[in-house]
Amino acid sequence: MALFVLSVNSLCAAAGEKKLLVFGDSLTAGYGILYDQAFPAQLESKLRAGGYSVKVINAGVSGETTSGGLARLEWTLEQKPDFVILELGANDMLRAIDPAITRANLQKMLDILQQKKIPVLFAGMKATPNLGKKFVTAFDGIYPALAKKYPVIFYPFFLEGAALHPNLTQDDGLHPTPEGVTVIVSNILPDVKKLLKQ
Repeated sequence: MALFVLSVNSLCAAAGEKKLLVFGDSLTAGYGILYDQAFPAQLESKLRAGGYSVKVINAGVSGETTSGGLARLEWTLEQKPDFVILELGANDMLRAIDPAITRANLQKMLDILQQKKIPVLFAGMKATPNLGKKFVTAFDGIYPALAKKYPVIFYPFFLEGAALHPNLTQDDGLHPTPEGVTVIVSNILPDVKKLLKQ
C-alpha cells in the first residue's frame, strides 16, 4: 500500500512539473565540465531549492551556430517545453558570420517560439573587440533590437559576471568553469523566475 501511495504521489508531482528547455551552444551544454555542473543542472538545482517544480532540459550543443539551432529547433520542441531559454550566437560571432545572417536566424527561431506561444527568456551575446568596430556594432545590436520586437524577457549578456574573469573561465578564456556557471546562474535567476511566472 505504501508503494502504491508513493507511486501516485510521484505521478502527481511529475504531472505538476514544468519543463524549461535551455536551447543553446557549448555555453549551456557544459563544455569542459561535468554534466551536473553545467548551466541547466545548476539552474534546476537552484530553482528546486527555491521551491519551484521545474525540470530543466539541457538542449545545448557544443559548436552550434544559429543556423544549426534553427535547423533543429522544431524537433527539439517536440519535448513540449513550457518555457525556453534561447542562448545562441556566440559561435556565429567567433566565426565572423555576417551579423545579418545571425539576426535572421534568431528572428526565425523567435517567430517559431511565438507561434507556439512558448514564453522565452532571450539571452544576448557580445562580440569580442578584435573583430573590428563595424562587426561589433552590427553584432551587438542584434539582441536588443530583436528583444524590442518580441514579447520576450531579455537578458542582455549571458556570460555576465563570468566573462573575462580568469578564475571563472576555463583555459580557453571563453567557457565558464563550474564556479563561473554558478555566477551566471545567480545573475540570471531573477529573470528566470519572471519567465516561470508567465
